[in-house]
Amino acid sequence: MPDRAYRAAPPGALRAEPLGELTAIFDRRSMQTHLVVSPMPEMLNAMDDVPCDATALTARLAAVFDLDGEGDTRAIIAERLGELAAMGLVERA
Repeated sequence: MPDRAYRAAPPGALRAEPLGELTAIFDRRSMQTHLVVSPMPEMLNAMDDVPCDATALTARLAAVFDLDGEGDTRAIIAERLGELAAMGLVERA
C-alpha cells in the first residue's frame, strides 16, 4: 500500500516557538496552539510546498539528521504525519 501524501500548511499559517524540549506551534487558521516534541517541528520544517509522503520525508530528514536508530524510521514518520494531520498542521494531498 503506498504512503499517504501530505501537504504542509501554507507559508505564514504556523508560528513555532521552542520551549525547551517542547515546541509551541500556533496555527493562525484555527487559532489553536499545539505543544509538540521532536520530531514534529523538524518534520514540518522539512516539508516543502509539494505533497510529501513518509518515504520522501524520511529521506529528507535522513539527509540532515542521523536516523540510524532501532525500528522502522519510515513507519514512525508515517505515524507522526498522521498525528500532524489529526491536529490540522498538515493536510492530505
